[in-house]
Amino acid sequence: MTIPTTYLLPARIEEEASRGRILRMSSHEGSVSVTTSDQITEEGLKAVGNTPDPRTRQIVEALIRHSHDFAREVKLKPEELLYAAEFLKRCGEVTDASRHEFILLADVLGITMVVNTITADAPDGTLEPSVLGPFYRSGAPEVPNGADLSHRGDADGVPAHVSGRVLAADGTPIPGAELDVWGTNANGLYENMDPGQPDYNLRGRLHTDEQGRFEFWTVKPVSYPIPADGPVGELFEATKRTNMRPGHLHFIVSAEGYTTVVTELYTDDDEFIDSDPVFGVKASLLAHYELITDEEKIAAAPRKQPYWDLRRDLVLTPGTRTGVQFTAGREEPSR
Repeated sequence: MTIPTTYLLPARIEEEASRGRILRMSSHEGSVSVTTSDQITEEGLKAVGNTPDPRTRQIVEALIRHSHDFAREVKLKPEELLYAAEFLKRCGEVTDASRHEFILLADVLGITMVVNTITADAPDGTLEPSVLGPFYRSGAPEVPNGADLSHRGDADGVPAHVSGRVLAADGTPIPGAELDVWGTNANGLYENMDPGQPDYNLRGRLHTDEQGRFEFWTVKPVSYPIPADGPVGELFEATKRTNMRPGHLHFIVSAEGYTTVVTELYTDDDEFIDSDPVFGVKASLLAHYELITDEEKIAAAPRKQPYWDLRRDLVLTPGTRTGVQFTAGREEPSR
């Protein structure tokens, strides 16, 4: 940040300079005869013209152009600009270890899925990306194939068995692929936003076997409301949009030599499947759960009651394995 030297006394200027708080890297001299909004845009672009990193310069210049055009298009009023600043301030205030309101805002404005769509390289038949969401936690416990991610059994919801293979586009199995999986309980709450759930409940990391196979138990996803007690909730109310997300199960699928995919599989018969407020649903990500009621199959599972079964292969494309540079924390765990 550059501190305008015209606002500083000479002694203060010297003090601030000694602390590195005055930047003298730009030779741009602002015009004193700016009279139109277009001229302000021109001056703003000139002001960042010496940005050394090309990508940073590209982003900042585009931000200046489009934000100025936006203000002109809607004839933005001073009080509206101040309201927007206050809105963003409150997004920061409501954000904590277990909840990230800014990510939620990007999701509900569709920015997240626009970014995912323009950067995705997913040929037909391969696993497409969807939103990460603001409730992902890194460091989920590693579990063996066949493990139950529910720590509370029936208290978490109706059991669901999920199985399939991780494959290359030509059908070759990918052994050792990692699946980082998480979801909500029957109340639509992730464990890190619900102190009543055990730590890392309904979360886990598992790896495919030599044939690329995986399987685990969880609970069938349910639709749930995006938190409406913060600024994003006010946005939903102002625009009269639904805040109900269709039921889904989160995956991060990764393997050496393949592009990491952050995605969700959406329950195909969910009543909100056509109105996802974060625009994450794609036809290729619809998942059909079959209700198993046959007593022999239930006993062989082994289960004591009917359960849901999902079988789904996940196809990756060659590329670079990457990590996710975000993690949420957790509210105070239950005792």
